[in-house]
Formats: sequence, structure tokens, C-alpha cells
Amino acid sequence: MNIATSAPTRIDLAGGTIDIWPLYLFHPGAQTVNAAISLRAQARLETRSDDLIVIRSEDTSTTVEAARWQDLRTEPRLRLLSLLVHFFEGHGITLTTTSDSPAGAGIAGSSALNVAVCAALANWQREHYEPEALLQIAMNIEAQAINVPTGLQDYRPALYGGIAALELEVDGVRRVPLEVDLKELQRRIVLCYTGEPRNSGTNNWEITKKHIDGDRHIFDCFERIRDTAVTMREALTGGNWDGVGTAIADEWQNRKRLAPGVTTPAIEHLIGRATQAGATAAKVCGAGGGGCLFTYGPPERRAEIADALAAGGARILDYTFEQHGLVRG
Repeated sequence: MNIATSAPTRIDLAGGTIDIWPLYLFHPGAQTVNAAISLRAQARLETRSDDLIVIRSEDTSTTVEAARWQDLRTEPRLRLLSLLVHFFEGHGITLTTTSDSPAGAGIAGSSALNVAVCAALANWQREHYEPEALLQIAMNIEAQAINVPTGLQDYRPALYGGIAALELEVDGVRRVPLEVDLKELQRRIVLCYTGEPRNSGTNNWEITKKHIDGDRHIFDCFERIRDTAVTMREALTGGNWDGVGTAIADEWQNRKRLAPGVTTPAIEHLIGRATQAGATAAKVCGAGGGGCLFTYGPPERRAEIADALAAGGARILDYTFEQHGLVRG
């Protein structure tokens, strides 16, 4: 049996971090807005003639072997992949993974990989899971792997693709696809990798603890993050491109107020170069502290902005917005 799956990563446009339970419950009307992109995570599962379990990450050049799936519960190497194979009681398989996303990019590469691997293992197990059930497994196992709560938004682009709002309410979480001219949006966005990996689990967990402990400053930041996500959604669906830029700029200012480590001198240097080249807004992807950065500006200045970022040491990432989510086969 040979099984191949892939899932897209995403750009988070507004509302990040508020999607961590239970933070959104304290901010009525909370939502996130994100878009799947063509940088994908891939999984390939092959059955073996013996019962050995082999897990191979091509991105990290790491291989884990186990005689029994039970042994993977405490395996420290390739922690997420080991826990996934443990949950699905894998045996007699070779699982190989790779990703188009740079390490620590902040574009939900681990969530995309998680979804792709879950789908491959479920197929091997010949077990049918509804999309939301597969998502729940992926989210819970990732929390086990990183030892802190995970957000809710990153698994949806991987599963469904497209651009959507995720409405976070007391009675449940609703994904609402948005009608947006993605070609026009892409003409205005340059995505790059800063060269600095980041650790979203650490940053987000510190912020979450402060919120729950009653930090008024953090609470007010999330109020602004919620309001900016609403504004972003309205601007995108209305084709108000100037409004989209304003919302991105507001999102970045709100996010930087969450914690001092969200931005770095290298990030600010790149944003400064992009601004001089004509960008009207920019923000990091994910929790910040490194990873990917995207800039927003007039389509006629896109090439100039990309050149300025590359000259500043950033790696420009070639992408398109992705309408297709999880792909099996």
C-alpha cells in the first residue's frame, strides 16, 4: 500500500492568538481571518514486509525506528510524528514527510503536516473520519507534542483551503468561506522568510497565561485584535484594498503590544526597507519573533518591494492562494 497526502499552509491576515481556547470566550465576536497558500506539507506512507515502524523527516534529515507503536509514546525525536503514529497504532509502515515551508516559518507548517499525516494514517487504518473529527485529533496530538494549548485556526486552511473567517463563539466554532478576489489580493502581498525561526508555543503560552491571570493590558490588546479582524473581513469582502492595508497595519501594531519578543531588529529592518520601497503595511505570520513576514502595497510596487526585502537578506517565497485543502492520493 502506498498513500500520499498533502495539505496547504496559510497566511494569517488578522485575529491570530485569540483563537486559543478559552481566550476567545472573553471577547464576544472574536474571529480570525486566514488564507491557504500553495506551500504544502506532504506525507507518504508505504507498507513494509515486516512490522518495523520507520518515520523519516526529509526536512530535518531525521529518522526514527521502533519495533512497536507503544514505544513511540515517549519518543523525543520527531515528537509530533511519533505521537501521531502512536495514536493510529501504526505498524509495518514507513512514513516519510517533507514540507515546502521553511522551518519555524509561522505559516502553520506543523499543522499542515499534522493534517496530512493524520489523513495518511487514517487511510492506512481504513478508518473514515469526518473532517472536523480528523481536525480534533490533529489539534489534540499537537498540544501533546508541544506541551501547551494550540490555536483553532491553523487546521482549517489545511483541511479546506481557500480564504475564510473562523467565528469563535460560545456555542461552537464556525468556518465561513469568504468571497474575495484572491488574484487582486495576491498582487498586493509579498511573502518572505526572515531567516529567523520562531517558537509560537512559547510566545502564545506566555500571553495566554497573562490573559487568564487578568492582565488588563493583554485583555485590551485582544479587544483590538478582535475589532481589527472584523474590519479586515469587511474590507476583504468589500474589495476595499486600502482598507485591507489599514487593517494589516493595525493588526501588526496590536500584535506588537502583546509581548516585546513579537518583533525583532531584523524584522523591523526588513519592514523599513519594504516601506521605503512602497509597502503600506506589513506583519509577521503567526506569533512573531521570527519566521515569515508579509508586506502589503500597491501592485505596481510589488516587484520593487520584493527586491528591497531580498536585498535586506530575506528569502522571497513564491506562492499562490490555494483553493484546495487536504489532498489524498
